[in-house]
Amino acid sequence: MSVQQALEWAFRVEHAQLDLPEPPDPEREQGFGFGLEYVLLQRAILGCKVDGGQYKIGSYTHEDAEVIAATIAGIPDSLGGKRMAIRVAELARAGLTPDWMPGAVPRCVPVEMKRNQHGERATTVVVGTERVLSRGKVRTVEVLACPVTFSPHPQNIEAARRAYSDWRGAVGWVREGLLAGGLLREISITDAMPRRTPWET
Repeated sequence: MSVQQALEWAFRVEHAQLDLPEPPDPEREQGFGFGLEYVLLQRAILGCKVDGGQYKIGSYTHEDAEVIAATIAGIPDSLGGKRMAIRVAELARAGLTPDWMPGAVPRCVPVEMKRNQHGERATTVVVGTERVLSRGKVRTVEVLACPVTFSPHPQNIEAARRAYSDWRGAVGWVREGLLAGGLLREISITDAMPRRTPWET
């Protein structure tokens, strides 16, 4: 299966839990114990799984799902670290990809609209006055303008697409880690990846 399908399987079907490392405690001495990666490596060496120690009483999480969750927990800080790991896991659990705002094109629209019995119109503001000659008399008239904005704003579209690219980079890192680690027993990861720039069609 593709890496995205594997992530969704691990978090949606197997209900894998993301086990993020605790932040270092400066008051505490060097910690004892082993990380999840070490435990998984030892299980692979043994060729079996030790009974017990499950997070969920009475249920079983597939070993491959635990390996996937452990790999996601190791996303480096250069790719977003813990925050990106949580985002990848949440999106996988929901079966979604980040919203890259498909079809979004900035449009010039009025800042505010008002409605009356004659229909909907853009609100205007006075930006100055002018003296004009009308029917033989000089009159002072207000110069009106309609404040406009761009919706959606180009920066919002760019930010959404940058977030998609960052997510795709993290998923690619997870894919490479799963292939290099060789700890998956029943699942094989294909070369398929989410599209690099789906907005370019």
